[in-house]
Formats: sequence, structure tokens, C-alpha cells
Amino acid sequence: MIERYTTPEMQALWSEENKFRVWQKVELAVCKAWNEVDKVPTEDLLKLESSAKVSAERVKELDAELHHDIIAFLTAWGEQANLQGANRYLHLGMTSSDLIDTGLGLLLREAGELLIFDLSELIEITKGLALQYKNQFAVGRSHGVHAEPTTFGLKIATWFYDLVRARERLHWGIEAISAGMFSGPVGTHSSLPPNIEKRACEILGIRRAAITTQVIGRDRHADFIYALAALGSVIERIATELRHLQRTEVLEVEEPFYAGQKGSSAMPHKRNPWRSENLCGLARILRSYTMPALENIALWHERDISHSSTERIIFPDACNVAHFMVERLMGILKNLKVYPENMQKNLNLFGGVIHSQSVLLALIDKGLSREEAYSIVQTCAHSSWNKPDGNFYENIKQNENVQKLLNPEEINNCFKIELLHVDETFERLGLH
Repeated sequence: MIERYTTPEMQALWSEENKFRVWQKVELAVCKAWNEVDKVPTEDLLKLESSAKVSAERVKELDAELHHDIIAFLTAWGEQANLQGANRYLHLGMTSSDLIDTGLGLLLREAGELLIFDLSELIEITKGLALQYKNQFAVGRSHGVHAEPTTFGLKIATWFYDLVRARERLHWGIEAISAGMFSGPVGTHSSLPPNIEKRACEILGIRRAAITTQVIGRDRHADFIYALAALGSVIERIATELRHLQRTEVLEVEEPFYAGQKGSSAMPHKRNPWRSENLCGLARILRSYTMPALENIALWHERDISHSSTERIIFPDACNVAHFMVERLMGILKNLKVYPENMQKNLNLFGGVIHSQSVLLALIDKGLSREEAYSIVQTCAHSSWNKPDGNFYENIKQNENVQKLLNPEEINNCFKIELLHVDETFERLGLH
């Protein structure tokens, strides 16, 4: 992932140095399991446990010569002088995929837990905003057109709940990927008996895959990538809403605009929602990784490596993009500017046409058929729509058919905003 969309924490997690740290941890778990059945002497195990970190630079040098990164890694580790022959027990009975797939599961779990931590903070931010604006009336829109009143807090409450479900999916993705294997070539345990696999996975604190070929089934990995892609789409939904609400003619909210920031190279007045737009673009990238992840499931026979090249890209990149998106949205919402006065102005646009259903139902209650009532209300609404002096309230008040059925107080009541179930909705979501 290019530096612009990389977070320092995720970059460090997916570094070669950290990958080799995890690989050493995996190799040592197998050595410990062998030691418990007296296959690896304790003296040699202690030498391996006290060895230094494997040099990423040295692995790179050896890989250029050997054209096999696992052998390059093991060779670089075995070159350490203090091992004194203990390196003969490294990779004992293992095949490359035992190391790669188990190590990848551990790395993805670390990445997932980092995402869960920051996503939980984002959820708390949306919770605070939802409570703050719980009773702030705003226009609800369908098809981008004014519909009926809602509250800005209810709008944010939907973001809160979407993010909570995204976190649940991420937990599910982490659970799917948290599986290890030490079953040897083609998965038959011919050189690594099941008890060694079971014990090594216990040492690593990872679930043992019940059965494998020479690789762990890639449907697990696709589950994890889908969880990230779904998270990205939830963030995109929020960002899309923020972009629309920041349009000049709406201007109910505004993403932060900092001192010294420039909006346009040509137009000094511009305050563009570029951060939210950026999130919408990145969500497309994140979703695109689901296709290779799904295509990686179908491998030849017990193993091929057609999945390997894509996974070297999609896993670090997807984790980086997802983490960047979470952190960027956190920054936007922490500093979001909210304009209640513009929300009130938009509620009253064209004389409060958004109250048309209230008038419709009041006329039906007085005995009019739905068709008759609808025709009256629609005519009054459309004659005020998009006109400089258009006023739905005045049109209703002056309509002869309405006057026969509704007195002035009853008409005024139709234009009052009463949302009686907001508290119940918040309680149902645990927002209190």
C-alpha cells in the first residue's frame, strides 16, 4: 500500500521484520512440541529460544540466490553462531505451508485485533454524537428528496448500529482465520503426527484446523477479507451521507476545515468534503480484494501457489486500507461541524411540505377518501414546490375543502413535529 494510505501501526505489523518474528514463533512452537516427546533435546531447544531475530536484509540476500523465501529464512536463522548445530531441528517434519499458513493466521489475528480496538473507539464516538443530537430535528430524505422529519441523532444511531454489526463481522472473520496447521506434505501427517500439530497450536494459542490439504482452506481467508470489505462499505455509507449534507444548498454538517487548509487551487471560497470523498474511493479498493480472495479458494489438488502472489498484496493492503479508513472517519466525526439552524431552515422549506402526510391523515380522519385527500394535499404541495413564495402551510390553510374539515388549530397541529418513539429506539440500541 502506498504510504499515503498506510497507518504506522499496520505498516509495522506487516513489515518483513514482524513476519519473521511470527515465523520464528511458529517454528519454536513445533520445536517445543517435539521436545515434549523427546525428539528435540532441551539443550538445543534453549539455544533456539535464545537466538536473535532473523535479519530481514539477510533473508532478502539469500532469497535472491535461492529463490525460496522459506529456505532463505531458515538459512539466515541457522547462520547464527550460538546455535551450534541446534538449527538441524528447525522445520522438523514441516512443509513450507505449515509455516506460512499458521504464521499468516497469527498475523491476520493481530491485524484484526488492532482494527477491533480502533473500530470500538469509532463506535463510541458515534454513540456520543447520537446522544448529543438525539432530539435535533432534521429533514429525512428519500431519493435525495425531502421526505418527513427525523432527528440527526437517529441518523447517527443508524451509523452506530451499522458499525457495531461491522465489528461483529470482523470478530467472525478473526475467528475464521485463527486456525493453524502442522500436517506436513499434502496434509497426511506423514512427518508430523497429529499430537505434535495439536500441541504446537496450543502453544501458539490458535485453533487447530480439523483437516487440511497442504494448505489451510482459503474460504477462511475470504471470510476475513469480506469482513474488511463490509466494514469499508459501512464507512462509505456514512461518508456518502456526510458529503450530501455538506453540499452548499444543504450545509447541515461540515467535515473539519483546519487553519491553513486550502480548498481549491483556483477558487479560494471552496471547503470541499475531500476526506469523505476519499473514504468512498478507498471502499471501492477494499471491495475489490474480495474477488481474488474468493478465487483463491479453488486450488489444484492438494496445493498450488496461485493464491500466494495475490495474498502477498491483498492481506497487508486490505488491512492497511481498512485501518486508514477507520482512523480517517474517527478524525472527521471527532471534529464534525453541525449546523442546527440550517437543519431548521430546511425543515421549513416551501412552507413545510414535509408535513404533507400529517395533513393527509387528518383529512382522512375527517371522512374523506384517501384519493380525495391525496389530491387536495398534493395540489397544495406542488403549487408551493420550488417557488420563491411557495408556502404549503398557507396553501393548506386557505384551501376551501380543508377549511370545511379542519379548524386552524387542527391545521397547526399537522405542522408540529412529534416523534414519539425516539427514546424507545435508542433504548433498543443500548444508546443511553
